[in-house]
Amino acid sequence: MTVTSQTFIQGMRQLAAGVTLITTQYEGNRAGLTATAVCSLSADPPQLLACINRQAETYRIVQSSGAFAVNVLASHQQRLAEAFAGTVGIYGDHRFDLAEWLTLGTGSPVLSGCLATFDCRLVEAVPAATHSIFIGRVEEVTLNPEHQPLVYAGGDYGLIASLLNTAEG
Repeated sequence: MTVTSQTFIQGMRQLAAGVTLITTQYEGNRAGLTATAVCSLSADPPQLLACINRQAETYRIVQSSGAFAVNVLASHQQRLAEAFAGTVGIYGDHRFDLAEWLTLGTGSPVLSGCLATFDCRLVEAVPAATHSIFIGRVEEVTLNPEHQPLVYAGGDYGLIASLLNTAEG
């Protein structure tokens, strides 16, 4: 049986995932995108991976800068997720006007007030079909765990309330 791209996408939408913004900066040009294809790779040394479409502007700027940040979004940051996904009509550098940004050691934009940020140096880019797997060495982590995480499943954003209620009770 042949699997179509549409069937694959529908199946992957059933996999709930945390929502992140991958951000980068090179020679004054900031870029970013919304991503759920991010995961830990190694704790020693601390490394993670992020999958980015090679047609994306963010891909080119990460390649040029050799650095990127993974910003883990909180539930109140859904509008940012939508803006960086290109679904609300705000594009380019204007998306960064929607929030407060800082920089850490790599110079990549870091979102103030998100659940966690991983400031990374690019270790390797592994091509895979339409995307590349960026392996980043984590140089700095910021944490703000007092908020609920934003998740994406079934083609929409939401919360994992039942898990949070269990943890609190």
